[in-house]
Formats: sequence, C-alpha cells, structure tokens
Amino acid sequence: KFIKNLSDAEFSVFSQWGDDGIINWLINSLPIKNKIFVEIGTEDYKESNTRFVLKYRNWSGHLIDSNLEQIKKISEQSVKWKYDLNTHNFKINKDNINKFFKKLKLPKEIGLMSLDIDGIDYWVMKALPDNLSKIVITEYNATFGAHLEVTVPNLNNFNRTNYHYSNLCYGMSLRAIINLMKRKNFIFVGANKACNNAFFINKREVEKLDIDLPDVNNLEQYTQSHILESRSNSGDLTFLSDKQKLKEISDCEVINLSDGQEKQCLIKELFKV
Repeated sequence: KFIKNLSDAEFSVFSQWGDDGIINWLINSLPIKNKIFVEIGTEDYKESNTRFVLKYRNWSGHLIDSNLEQIKKISEQSVKWKYDLNTHNFKINKDNINKFFKKLKLPKEIGLMSLDIDGIDYWVMKALPDNLSKIVITEYNATFGAHLEVTVPNLNNFNRTNYHYSNLCYGMSLRAIINLMKRKNFIFVGANKACNNAFFINKREVEKLDIDLPDVNNLEQYTQSHILESRSNSGDLTFLSDKQKLKEISDCEVINLSDGQEKQCLIKELFKV
C-alpha cells in the first residue's frame, strides 16, 4: 500500500514506459466516481496511458489525435467495438479545447486525463478548467532541466520535427507544469523512471495517497532522462545525452515563464550553452 516513490509502482502492459503501474496504483488509492478517461495524443493507441484501464478496468474513454490515419488504425482494432471507446480526429489548441470538450458532454470531473502532444502542451493545459480530472498525466521535456520554467511558444501548427530537426525542442519543463498545476489546485506526486511523464492529483485528494510527496524544490531526480532519441538533419538517430542535447538546440526559441512573465528568449541565453 505504501510506496516511497511513485515510480516504485511501475509496470508496463500497454504504456510505453511504466505508467500503467503508476496509474493502477493511483486508481486503487483514490475514490473515483466517474470512470472515464480522456487521452490527447494517442497515435495508433498500441502504446498508451489509458489502454490498460480500458481493457482491465472496463473504463470508458475518449481518444483525441490530429492524425486521421492514426484514428483510422484505432477504429480497425477490436478495442473499438469491445469497449466504450470514442475516437476523435481533432487538432487541439488552447483556443478550441474547451469548446471541443463541451461537445464530449463529460461530467464535471473525470477520472483520468493524459496529455502528450509533443508541442504546445503547456498552453493547452493552461486553458483547461481547474477541476477537470482527478488524475492528470502530462508529458514534460527533461532536456529543459530541473530549475527553469520554460515552454515552446504557443504555435497552433507546432510540429516537433519542423521546429527543430533534433526532435529535442518541444513541450515544457517540469517546473513550468508543476507551477501551472499548483495554480489549478493540483499537486505533483511524482514521475515515471523515464523522466518524461508527470503525475498530478487534485489537492483535496492528496492526503488519501500513502506516499512520500516529492520535494518540488529539488527536481533533479525527475530530469535525469536516459532517453537518447535525438535526430540529425537527415533524420538519423544521434544518441545525444545531457548537455549535448541543450547545445544542439541552443538557438531554439522558448518562452521563459519565470516571475509570472512570458518572455521570448533563446535556450543559450537561459542555459549558457
């Protein structure tokens, strides 16, 4: 029942990393009335954060992805008719997400929401209602480190590869999303060992978790990612690590969110690389 660190609960059935185990532990620990999930950014759903709760807990859910071909692939799978699974081909941004969610006719608070669009995740999350979900999972970019509040600019047609060929400049820093979620009354309860997915619980529910909460003043352990997915100009893997990643994207423009401001700057101006 008690775990020292959220990552102690990890296992993977359908999730790319150990998120299935973390989600399973959180669901076992919390009273969840509306067993409904929303996952934004699903690709073909073969690897996902919600397939486990769909199949083994019989939850209902909505999958949203901007790629029509990926949505078609999901519709060809048996999960589409075996379960209450709804698929939507839609490109989410901060200006349309709430209007789109209204069409889904969701209850005031769902059980789980997962956001992973490799881009303007910060701006989308900022636009969402404060109490949309009991559990929220957001992808973050460990390359941005443990200390700074940064995100990529709010570009509606943001594409991770087009923004920088390396695929390294996307999303938001962990500190940026922690501070944003705090303003929405959510508490950071940990991340997976891969250091790319952060987990948040509504403030009023945190006391129900038998876990040591992370020290948000010391986030280094959550930004030590070993994922080596960087690409060259020609699209080949280059396997850059640590400071090599920052150097590769030093000329990328990001938004510095420190001190409550939104200031455009280059990565090399923030990280001295």
